[in-house]
Amino acid sequence: MDAMSMVRAAFWIFGTAAAGGLLMAGIRLGGNRNPPIAIAYAHGLLAGAGLTLLLYAVIAGGIGGVVATATWILLAAAAGGSALNLLYHWRQQPLPKGLMFGHIALALVGVGLLYSATF
Repeated sequence: MDAMSMVRAAFWIFGTAAAGGLLMAGIRLGGNRNPPIAIAYAHGLLAGAGLTLLLYAVIAGGIGGVVATATWILLAAAAGGSALNLLYHWRQQPLPKGLMFGHIALALVGVGLLYSATF
């Protein structure tokens, strides 16, 4: 598989992860409760798989530019998602909306850049 095919696959994996993210955001904002842990873990697993594939495409495939920038932004989004999980969800505390919106914003920018480079 060539590097651009990996980037395209990563984009679609991130799209699937985003669907779970939107569901979780709706649950958190609509019911003022945390989403089910199974959805959060599936979301993180998919996003982690997409990020791993993207990192491999950038490092081993030698892709730079917009894709590399998107990768850095998505790494920052992953850090925010990990913080949401480990500091709040794991401890059964309400997810802070500010951190949640920051995570969403970074992910949207990263996936948007990935889209612009892919298609």
